[in-house]
This record gives sequence, structure tokens and C-alpha cells, in this order.
Amino acid sequence: MARSGSEPRKSASLMTWITNGSVGAGDGAFSAGTGTDTVTDGTDRALTLALIEDGMQDAWTDGGNPSMMLASATNRANFSDLSASGNLVSNDVNMTAAKEVAYVGSTSVFLTDFGTVEATPSRFMSNDKMFLLDPEFASLCTLNGRNFFEKDMGSTGDSQSSMIITEWSLKVMAPKAHAGIFDLSGS
Repeated sequence: MARSGSEPRKSASLMTWITNGSVGAGDGAFSAGTGTDTVTDGTDRALTLALIEDGMQDAWTDGGNPSMMLASATNRANFSDLSASGNLVSNDVNMTAAKEVAYVGSTSVFLTDFGTVEATPSRFMSNDKMFLLDPEFASLCTLNGRNFFEKDMGSTGDSQSSMIITEWSLKVMAPKAHAGIFDLSGS
């Protein structure tokens, strides 16, 4: 978001741009999708495959092709449990020599009617949300005048000290190409 006057520069989070997907019932509402406000919390609910499929459809309908599902460790594990319990996973193993038996307890790729999405865990996400992202329409960008420059700080003996200075932000080129699933209970 651009600054005005003496205000410092501001950077909006991903959830301030997303208007596709699902929010919980009650007071739940998406942001305006402009980077100026955020999602209003609704009633928490459990993660379901239908929520993911609906988010994929919303983003696809608006021109996106989400290929990355970003989730907390808890929601990543919940997703694997959902897909495995519904017999949606098929693992074929072809061996040419005897090997130890391995049990697969994780689903890493989900094929929906609106594309394939890879499940990616994030250590930094809370359990109340999940994102379906189209990497073609989101990136990091540096702010004007702060594009990675090195500044010498001085020397001590034979050692030369310097620092790298930059300011960056999230750049969402097409907010409707993504979807969010908000108000998850983590179960």
C-alpha cells in the first residue's frame, strides 16, 4: 500500500487481498480485497474436502489455477486424514527387488475438478486458516529505493563489516486467482 505524507510505508498480509473461498458462519466476512482491511472472524468449523474443492472452484472461475495449498502443521495433517479416510488415495508401488514395506500416511497432491494442488505445511501459519495459491499471481517485491543495497559499516583489523538493506512486500497481482479457507477449528 502506498504511503501518504509522513506515514510510514505499509505492507498488507495475504488475507487482506483474498475474497474467494470460505469464511465461517455468523459474522464471518471476507475483506474488501484491497489490502486495507482483513477478514472478519466467523464461527469455527472443521476442515472438509468440500471447503477445499469450493475454494478451488471459486479461484478457477475467476481465472486462477491454484497449485499450492498452504496450511499449518495441524491442518496439513488434518488434510491427510480427510483424504485417506475417504479412500481418495491410491498408491501403486512397483518393485524390481525386495525392499522393506513402507506405510504411506500422507497425502501430498490433491486432484480436484479444478486442478491439482500440492499440500505444503507452514511453520508460521495459525490453525484457523488455509490458503489455495496460484504462484503466477503472487510474489515478493522490493519497495522503491530499497532494492537490496550494501552499506559499508567499517573495518576492525582485517575484517570489513557491511550490511544489506532492503524493504519488501507481498505483491498480489490478481487477488481472485487465490482462495482462503478461514475460521477453521484445527480439527
